[in-house]
Amino acid sequence: MTGKELGAGGQLRFGYGTNGFANHRLPDALAVIADLGYAGVALTLDHDHLDPFAPDLARQVAEVADRLRDLELAVVIETGARYLLDPWRKHAPTLLHDDRYLRLQFLRRAVAIGADLGAEAVSFWAGVRPSEVDERLAWERLVDGCGQMVEVAAGAGVPLGFEPEPGMLVEDIAGWRALRAALGDPAGFGITLDIGHCRCLEPDPVPDCVAAVADHLVNVQIDDMRRGEHEHLEFGTGEIDFPPVLGALADAGYHGLVAVELPRHSHAAPSVATRSIEFLRRAERAAGIPRRPAETAGAARGRPARAVRA
Repeated sequence: MTGKELGAGGQLRFGYGTNGFANHRLPDALAVIADLGYAGVALTLDHDHLDPFAPDLARQVAEVADRLRDLELAVVIETGARYLLDPWRKHAPTLLHDDRYLRLQFLRRAVAIGADLGAEAVSFWAGVRPSEVDERLAWERLVDGCGQMVEVAAGAGVPLGFEPEPGMLVEDIAGWRALRAALGDPAGFGITLDIGHCRCLEPDPVPDCVAAVADHLVNVQIDDMRRGEHEHLEFGTGEIDFPPVLGALADAGYHGLVAVELPRHSHAAPSVATRSIEFLRRAERAAGIPRRPAETAGAARGRPARAVRA
């Protein structure tokens, strides 16, 4: 299943990443996101937001599933928690490390949680190559690990979205294509495209990047960024012209979530999330993309979206 098979024709579905609500309890974060009119969440599994290693995980997953259903929020699963697996090493171990078994265990749990929540995709990335691991071995480990996850996800019926990440072993669309080819072009191995990353390092204009991967797009993260600087910025503070980007997503027939990715803005999450949805709606109108009959999901549920003062 790709993002083309979700949602309604010609309309975009905006979401917000819970890693931008790190200071909120997860139920509270979901409520704020829903009240602002977002259609879904990109849920980062972490120690404070649905810990995949919690002893009462089944109960927590059931509660989150109920919460998502009550709030009418779609969900994708993100696996970029910084210190979930190792309190000393950010993002470690990855699929490239000697002790990568813990990353594989985590990703298997992420797929299982995704299946239980009805997630539209589970997103993951390669990781930075450890200095003690040569490039050939790192690539072999990545292909092997991704191959294992393709089998796991296929069995669970959950699409995988592999994210090219600046500075990692696979950092761009070309690298994702090479990895997919090495795996034998499996149907369930899609791409998570971060719009900011496209501006940061891809050689082509951002709308062209969207069109280039449209057939394999299962998850979209959206943020502003500047050329050559991997820093997730609020909309309007970077260099991206967003109406053509949203137009490219609509033209591509993408109907998965387009989730705001601002992991360093938790200190002002409600205000940032408010500004973000307002900006995206303006950009959507400028692109000539129709909205649902109700302007916000909150209004569709019978309660108005809240205005949050900066």
